[in-house]
Amino acid sequence: MNLTDSKYKNFALVKEMLETSEVVANFDFAQVKPIADMVRKTGRIFLTGEGSSRIFPAKSFINEVMRRGLAISAATEGSFQAAEYDLTNWVVCGASNSGQTKEIIALLKNLKDAGHKRLVGVTANAGTKIFDVTQETVLLSCGKEDAVAATKSVVEQALVYKAIIGNLVGCPSCACKAKEAAEAMKQVMETELDPSIVKALADAPQLYFAGRNNGAAEELTLKTNEITRKKSDYLEGTYLLHGVEEVMRKGETCVLIEPFPSECAKIKELIEGRAGVNVIAISSEDTIFPTIKLPKVCGFGPYLQLVAGWNLLVQTGIALGVNLDKPERARKIGNEFEG
Repeated sequence: MNLTDSKYKNFALVKEMLETSEVVANFDFAQVKPIADMVRKTGRIFLTGEGSSRIFPAKSFINEVMRRGLAISAATEGSFQAAEYDLTNWVVCGASNSGQTKEIIALLKNLKDAGHKRLVGVTANAGTKIFDVTQETVLLSCGKEDAVAATKSVVEQALVYKAIIGNLVGCPSCACKAKEAAEAMKQVMETELDPSIVKALADAPQLYFAGRNNGAAEELTLKTNEITRKKSDYLEGTYLLHGVEEVMRKGETCVLIEPFPSECAKIKELIEGRAGVNVIAISSEDTIFPTIKLPKVCGFGPYLQLVAGWNLLVQTGIALGVNLDKPERARKIGNEFEG
């Protein structure tokens, strides 16, 4: 996708996706030091939000914490379920692009009213309700999004959380890697894909995304609904090989995100061979399936996986003649706080 071709250039969604690389390149990794100090003292951070404001930001953070073996506890749930937990000794971060999301505001307000002193907000909109119910709030620099599907804001929310890790491990400035990642993301998003890969998604009555629980595959499952108007399902880890093939049908398509190499032959046999499902991959390594090949940038793998999926979905939506900016029922603010 690009902003010169007539089939792409008039969509706000495409413009906002492509702006993401600049958001990454210019991100201030030092701005979250006060939040990192809170986490250092408590050793616990709970990340909440709804939809896209939680899936990729929170899960990519937890994935990185676990990969690095950091001595902190990190967890996530939606805000209403989080309200059933004892979060007294946790730093609680609520991400809301609008700053007005009902579930998040209710949770943070109740915690603040109960005397909680370590509440953090992440939002793209100044002067919104989330500022009133937190002690620290990070205002994103990405600017307003006009498309219903959140994109650049999701990545910047994730960068806020990634920056907390950077400050905890003594590397508050990740600018060199961020600039490399930004260039790689731009390259990935602007790649024109093999038409046969796009056709496999456009013709499929149902799409599946399979991959690690780092937020990328799950977020793309949601974006599929908003961008292509197709039904989709997220198959975590190796779930793909544990029974779902019973209900898969010929002509459906499964997108593997950075697949486990040891599982590919079995996926080809069971999912492609027996169930008749088209299988493609988004991967930094070659696979036995048609593959969208990714560059490697240390620490930014999930980000590259995500934007490669964006490109795939946009090209699929265009092939289907979908208005990428205007779903019929989906809303920019899923459930707005009133009061």
